[in-house]
Amino acid sequence: MTAAVPDVPDPLETATQATRSLQGLSTELTARVPQLLEAMRSVGTGLELHSTLDRICETAAELAGARYAAIGVVDEEGKGLSDFVTFGVDDAVARRIGRRPDGHAGLLGALIREPQTIRLADLSTDPRAAGFPPGHPPMRTFVGVPIRVQGEIFGNLYLAEKKDGEEFNDYDVHMVRVLATEAGIAIGNARLYEAARQRERWIDGSVAVTTALLSGGDADDALAVVAEQARRLADAAAGIVLLPASEGGLEIVAVSSGRPATSLGMVIPPESAVVQRLLAGEAVFVDDASTDPRMISRLAAQYGPCMLLPLHSGGKVLGALAVPRVRGGRPFTEAERTLATQFASQAALALMMADAQRDRERLAVYEDRDRIARDLHDLVIQRLFATGMMLESAQRKSLVPAVREGVGKAVDELDVTIQEIRTAIFALQQGPAEAPSGLRTRVLREINMAAVPLGFKPAHRFLGAIDSTVGELTGKNLVAALREALSNAFRHARATRIEIVVDAGAELPDGAAGVRLSVADDGVGIPEGGRRSGLRNLARRAESLGGSSWCGPGIGEDGGGTTVVWQAPL
Repeated sequence: MTAAVPDVPDPLETATQATRSLQGLSTELTARVPQLLEAMRSVGTGLELHSTLDRICETAAELAGARYAAIGVVDEEGKGLSDFVTFGVDDAVARRIGRRPDGHAGLLGALIREPQTIRLADLSTDPRAAGFPPGHPPMRTFVGVPIRVQGEIFGNLYLAEKKDGEEFNDYDVHMVRVLATEAGIAIGNARLYEAARQRERWIDGSVAVTTALLSGGDADDALAVVAEQARRLADAAAGIVLLPASEGGLEIVAVSSGRPATSLGMVIPPESAVVQRLLAGEAVFVDDASTDPRMISRLAAQYGPCMLLPLHSGGKVLGALAVPRVRGGRPFTEAERTLATQFASQAALALMMADAQRDRERLAVYEDRDRIARDLHDLVIQRLFATGMMLESAQRKSLVPAVREGVGKAVDELDVTIQEIRTAIFALQQGPAEAPSGLRTRVLREINMAAVPLGFKPAHRFLGAIDSTVGELTGKNLVAALREALSNAFRHARATRIEIVVDAGAELPDGAAGVRLSVADDGVGIPEGGRRSGLRNLARRAESLGGSSWCGPGIGEDGGGTTVVWQAPL
């Protein structure tokens, strides 16, 4: 038997008519009215959306005496289900059933296309039914009732298998419709509350990102905060920050994920259609990254729904933010897309402000370096040169061979000192864009640059064919690791001696050929509870290339100080 009960659009009128229809019933049925009122009260408690849906399912099943209940939440397009909440189906049965219905076919799909109350004596005989998947419990009797929120279809409430073996009667249907009306009000309140909470979380996340970027800390740490906040706020599998690469395209510079970040340093090529749209300032929303032909990187194969958002502010695109969910994950709602886009804009603005702040600091440093270089050239070198000339004059006048030899050595030492000062002046006057291409030269440049604030020049050794065997990506990360290690030695270690070794013939633990950088000092070592952001940066860079990084005893007395080791495959 199939019976369709036409719906009344106005929820209040529906509730009124359904309540009036209970008048004049038998004592047994009238006794169910308090149960209905209690059910309505229960449904209206609480504000969290998913717990509200769980409570509606349980209450409806108890009210109608059904074994099973479910709510199918219609997606934003109104063509399928975005969520499916059940009651009466335990976890073991749910695992046997597997994937939850999507509402695109069968009786559930028919109820989405034609939202009306329906009652079936045997749903397996209905021509719209598509059958049950393997492991699904048997169901015969069925009631489906639409749930409206502020006049719009939110979803459908389904009841199956009357406990006493009988069919659902008219009174069951009427009471469930009244309950569905109350459920629409409760869901509306829960959605408003959830939307307010969601906006609050995204605003707090934007504040955290702005604070991190403008705190003057490490730039890599600040970008990691952007990735972590985006991942957390979007309930995503990963948060990925990409910046324009020197060779074109977008380079992954920060990753927040539950698994090791092996994608750091990966470049998405400029011919990617997604990259072109992002660099043009357009957001890209992907339903399934693993199957979308626009996603050409190997990284996309492990993800499902994905938001790719440009980091643009003031008409300038600074980079992009990717927020993917796992394969088969819940699609991003329109509200989530809007909030994430606003978050990306706020992060871009903070990035611009942080860049401007760093530019001001960098300009101040360059001005100070230029002043130091002038003073070294105009004062120190001239005085050393004059002293050398005086010593040479004294050498010629001396009649004692030992004195002449000693003065000659002093003059030679002064010449060496002048050459080293001139090298330091050259390093001080070089800008970052003037860095030469050879890895050995870049390492020497970093050493010479560090010699000025350290007050001494670190000792160094090169082993193997550095320039010809080490790849560009590995070399770039090695130079950054050296800069980080030297910076730590200057700022924290209070070292008086530093030894640097770059070995291009190193063997990694897995037997692969690699390059190993070691920076050893005789400083105070790493204090307990001290900051580890620099060491985390070193480890993150190494791991992104398939390498590793660690610390050990230094070269001071009794192993004092610290040795930082960084290695990666060639």
